[in-house]
Amino acid sequence: MTELALHILDIANNSTRAKAKNVAISVVADTAADTLTITVSDDGCGMDKELLERVTDPFSTTRTTRKVGLGIPLFKQAALLTGGSFSIESEPGKGTVTKAVFGLRHIDRVPLGNLGSTMTALAGGFPDTDFTLLYEWDGKKYEFSTVKLKEVLDGVPLSEPEVLNYIEDMIDENIENINGGQPI
Repeated sequence: MTELALHILDIANNSTRAKAKNVAISVVADTAADTLTITVSDDGCGMDKELLERVTDPFSTTRTTRKVGLGIPLFKQAALLTGGSFSIESEPGKGTVTKAVFGLRHIDRVPLGNLGSTMTALAGGFPDTDFTLLYEWDGKKYEFSTVKLKEVLDGVPLSEPEVLNYIEDMIDENIENINGGQPI
């Protein structure tokens, strides 16, 4: 994939297929440690030990429409190519936590991409799932929550075009303010 935001979208999409009601996404850049850590955790159905052991194999998938599942293996590979690490923990009935650590300045790290459009796609596409985003750059934080937004909107669906535009613009603006406009 050409940007990490697409990996986040894929992993969060896996969470919705696992019937998660809550999906938490964390993107933390630490320039002193030269790391970019992306974590996606959910309260979905989780995976048993056997599936968990196979989930990073591209020829293992729970889908019946195809015989390969490339999302998680490619996310892992993207992290490892930068000298980073990858882990996935899961327990049936409790959910899954996927974590990838990237070398922030490593030449092989693909750009983060547009988190605003990723969160907009998730919020608009999965209205019954609550999403949170924590974006942190050297200790400066921004948090987005569909739960809080739904409270403010008081019944207006997140899928309304004006709301989706607002979500994307709000997230993009806050991220730019936090990292001083530096691309990551």
